[in-house]
Amino acid sequence: MKTFLLLLLLAFTACSPVRVKSTTQTPGVNFTTYKTYNFMDVTARNEAAFQGPTTSIEALKSAVSRELERRGYQRSDSPDLLVNIGVVTQEKTQTRQTTIYDAPLYIGQRRYRWQSQEVPVGTYAEGTATVDVVDAARNERIWQGVAASTLSKDPEKLTSRINEGITEMFEKYPVTPRQ
Repeated sequence: MKTFLLLLLLAFTACSPVRVKSTTQTPGVNFTTYKTYNFMDVTARNEAAFQGPTTSIEALKSAVSRELERRGYQRSDSPDLLVNIGVVTQEKTQTRQTTIYDAPLYIGQRRYRWQSQEVPVGTYAEGTATVDVVDAARNERIWQGVAASTLSKDPEKLTSRINEGITEMFEKYPVTPRQ
C-alpha cells in the first residue's frame, strides 16, 4: 500500500507544470532573527506588459506574501528583509520529430536518404520567476529561488500555477511555516 501511495505521489509531481529550478542560501545566516519584510520598489522595463486588473506581478507578490507570513514575517514600511521579484518570459516552439513513416515514397533516385527532422507544431510562452530575499541593513542577498512554468492565457490557471510554484519554491526556505 505504501508503494502505491509513493508511486501515486511521484506521478502527480512528475506531471506538475511548474519546475523549481534552484534555491540558494547564504551560509551562516540566521533567518529567525528577521521579523519583517517588504517588496523592493522597482519599475519594470516594459511596464505596459504588466498592466491590468490581475497582473502576474501582483499574483507573485500575493503568493510570496502568503508564504512569508506563514513563516511568521510581517509586512512593514521599515523591513528587515526586502524581496525582489524578477520575471522573464520567452516564446518557445513546440516540435515533434519525424519518423520513417513520415518519409516520402522512394521514386527511384540514386543516393536517396531519409533524415529525421524536428517539425514545429506550435508555440507557447514560458515564464521564469526569480525571488530574491535581501537583508535590508546590509543590502546583501541571503536567499534566492527560481521557478519556471509554461504560461497559460487563462488568468485562473496562471494564478494557480504561480501559487503552486511559489509554494513549492518556499518549501526550500530555511524557516518552516507556523501552524
